[in-house]
Amino acid sequence: MHIHILGICGTFMGGIAVLAKQAGHRVTGCDANVYPPMSTQLEAQGIELIEGFSPEQTKLNPDIYVIGNVVSRGNPLMEEILNRSLPYISGPQWLAENVLQGKWVLAVAGTHGKTTTSSMLAWVLEYAGLAPGFLIGGVPENFGVSARLPKTPKQDAKSTSPFFVIEADEYDTAFFDKRSKFVHYRPRTAVLNNLEFDHADIFDDLAAIEKQFHHLVRTVPQQGLVVSNKQQSLQRVIDKGCWSNLEYFSADQLKTSDGWAIQNVDAQGRFDVIFKGERQGNLSWDILGEHNRMNALAVVASARHVGVAPCIAIEALSEFKNVKRRMEIKGVVNDISVYDDFAHHPTAIDTTVAGLRSKVGKARILAVLEPRSNTMKLGVMKDALPASLKEADLVFCYGANLGWDAAEALLPIQAKAAVFDDLNALVVAIVNLAESGDSVLVMSNGGFGGVHQKILDALQVKFAKS
Repeated sequence: MHIHILGICGTFMGGIAVLAKQAGHRVTGCDANVYPPMSTQLEAQGIELIEGFSPEQTKLNPDIYVIGNVVSRGNPLMEEILNRSLPYISGPQWLAENVLQGKWVLAVAGTHGKTTTSSMLAWVLEYAGLAPGFLIGGVPENFGVSARLPKTPKQDAKSTSPFFVIEADEYDTAFFDKRSKFVHYRPRTAVLNNLEFDHADIFDDLAAIEKQFHHLVRTVPQQGLVVSNKQQSLQRVIDKGCWSNLEYFSADQLKTSDGWAIQNVDAQGRFDVIFKGERQGNLSWDILGEHNRMNALAVVASARHVGVAPCIAIEALSEFKNVKRRMEIKGVVNDISVYDDFAHHPTAIDTTVAGLRSKVGKARILAVLEPRSNTMKLGVMKDALPASLKEADLVFCYGANLGWDAAEALLPIQAKAAVFDDLNALVVAIVNLAESGDSVLVMSNGGFGGVHQKILDALQVKFAKS
């Protein structure tokens, strides 16, 4: 079968392209914005990419068009598909019908940490020999790809693994299907990692998102498992009705005496994993932040549901390598480290900066921010930005193409913050102030104009002259 994917360079649709290619389909696709790591991954898979959405692409005569949620009415290729009554389907529905059907799906949902947690979970199952398939909204370093079909497990060389780990996004499915993507996945194991207001472009309020999360809970079978953070918003979701096995996790054991908790966190970030009051093991790793310790609890609980002993899961997590664009070091010049992170919501920014602070101690952190997500562009979260950057020593914000005044929003921290509408001017300001021992933390959910390399190149020039 030949499938043509509209919006192929998004992390989710790019993952579908990889899965379809592995399944033996001919895969082509188009998009307007192409940048690594997805573009390079697709090219490595031998998938043909077409720039833009020209109606002439219908001459490819695919068997079906798979539509990403970046595509809206008015898109010239989509209008041609509709006018000619050509067959089309959403990405999540295609995935559900062609890949997930009959699989033991482990779905990781939440406002934050979906990519990291699903990467951890896929790695734990891989380490345990279960050879899972997965589709993740990033590139886990342990695998080097964002998606793959299930493989043959070590324990049974005659069969294919039944397990599939998926990052379960609450964003809408397509312009013609406004349900959250995750309602298509029908998981047997569902992680509810956390829940805050986000996606202000499609949700009116937190209650609207809670309703979608409850739609997900409704699809989990009676013999399945819901692993939920002991958080007020998620408790409201559970209180609407849960017909499956339920296990809670929390950083506070008092909240989860019958569930999963964390104890004895030391200065290096090592901690004990507790289940029903009993110590399951000590996790020693170099992944930063309490949010990642919570992610780990959810993973150990989920892996236990498919038969992986907690001690094995903890052992696997000690060898976990983080996802690209999650506190990824892009380079070091004159002892100045430049990091890249996907953080784009105030809570994510807060936890990311705090995690780096725990690593660097009193050394300076230069936070570089691009408020690029739809929610941030609408200005819904702008008042929370100053507090989220409290641990940073200097703040550089790229304020171009916003519907609100970033300088005004950052007035509470104006003594350490500067806003730029020109990317080159931003780079110059950062490099002029950067000193040996600093950490430059770049946060954006997009390519950010290649600012990481621009900073590194400019630092090389600066210190070559000194």
